[in-house]
Amino acid sequence: MRYCLGIFILVMAFGACSPTDEELFQEGVKELESGDYPKSISYFDRLIERDAQNTSALNAKGVAYFEMQEWDKAIEAFNASIQLDSTSYKPFFNRGNAYLEKKEYGKAVVDYNFANGLDPQQGDIYYNRGLALLGMESYEDAIFDFDIVLQGTPDFAQAHFNKGKAQLGNNEPIAALESLIRSTDLDPRNGAAYYLLGVTELSVFGDEKKIDGCAHLNKALSLGFGEAKSWIDEFCKE
Repeated sequence: MRYCLGIFILVMAFGACSPTDEELFQEGVKELESGDYPKSISYFDRLIERDAQNTSALNAKGVAYFEMQEWDKAIEAFNASIQLDSTSYKPFFNRGNAYLEKKEYGKAVVDYNFANGLDPQQGDIYYNRGLALLGMESYEDAIFDFDIVLQGTPDFAQAHFNKGKAQLGNNEPIAALESLIRSTDLDPRNGAAYYLLGVTELSVFGDEKKIDGCAHLNKALSLGFGEAKSWIDEFCKE
């Protein structure tokens, strides 16, 4: 999942004079990108104390809290940014991400819809909305969003994987197999994809695909996906 700041990083040292608003913002971004989230928040807070209308600082502060997994504080900052300026897709998108992490999928979809309406060219919106729709078991809509993503980035392994999950939920096992195979071709380290692939092959085709299914389950287990073991013990032992 990605967040959006919409700025470029400029590393600068403060001079003897009081830092400008831009210097405070850029220093906050520098600390955010380096992983010192509390320090980045301190810069954004200094800037917000000067200018309570600074929506970029509020959005960036929310991103810092998001990275700290403090979802409610992140949402509070994104709320403040949106209240001041509802014309930018970025805080809607970022707040949707926070709701997604909280598994509040309906709220996430609402925010992604707003973000998409403000900037329909942002592929990350479709992907993250697809994840939220998958969480809501709205499988057809999730497949639609993943298809849009894959039109622009056909080698996005995780999008193929999640599309496969949605297709399984939508009772499309044959199509799901194609998506999962594509996912494992692109990312041979995805144990979860091998697991779903093996389970689907055994469940749908039985003995016809037993060799392939068991091979995929063993691959999943070798990659640390422990859930595969029970299937191997039940269906793949001679």
